Formats: sequence, structure tokens, C-alpha cells
Amino acid sequence: MSSRTVFLSKLIGLYCIFGSLVMLANKQAGLLVVTDLARNPSTLFTLGAFVLLAGLAMILTHNVWSGGALPVIVTIIGWLTAIKGLLFLCPSEGTALSMVLAISRYEQLFYVYGAITLIVGIYLTYCGFRQKT
Repeated sequence: MSSRTVFLSKLIGLYCIFGSLVMLANKQAGLLVVTDLARNPSTLFTLGAFVLLAGLAMILTHNVWSGGALPVIVTIIGWLTAIKGLLFLCPSEGTALSMVLAISRYEQLFYVYGAITLIVGIYLTYCGFRQKT
């Protein structure tokens, strides 16, 4: 297992764990942040630039489609992060994010998405810290 895979699995895993726990602990605040973000195009654009940068960094340093589940999951997360950043950069007053929130039924399935993020985070963190580099 490459040291980049191990590092990124630890980093992304811990981020997912802490982020999901904070969101799950206060659903109203979590929903408010996301809906306010969808209504603020300048903040959404700025966030999109940073998210795209993070996604591209992951893609350029870790575009691995073989070697087991862990490297592939890390690669998929990199690509999804870059796509999310591009969607946030859409100059449509947050329409892309609003549309994604509506299609995904974000408010109704808030706890499901939080639980999925937490489970992925636990998996990545466990696998990352279990590996010898």
C-alpha cells in the first residue's frame, strides 16, 4: 500500500468522522449552513474554488484504480470532490447546489447521509491506521 493512500485515507477518514459527528449532533445548524450556502453565490464560488483545488490535488497525487478497495475509494473521493467543486463554481446563484439538495432529498435523508459519511470515515481511518508505511 502506498504511503499516499495511507495518508489520504487517514486524512479523509478523520475529516469524515469529525464532520459527520458535528453535523449529526446538530441537524438544524447543519441544514442552515447548507441552505444558506446555496443562497450565497460568492461564498459558494469561493468554497468551490477550494474544494476543486483539494479534489484536483487528490486526483493528481492519487489516481489509483487498482490494488484493493482502499486506494480505489480514496481515488473515487478525489474525483467526487473535484466534481463537487466544479458544481459549486457554477455561476447560477447556487442553483446547482439547490438542485442537488432537492434531488437528493437532503433534509429528509440528513441522518442517512450523515451515517454513510461516518461509516466511510471509520472505514478509511481504520484501514489507514492499520497499514504499515
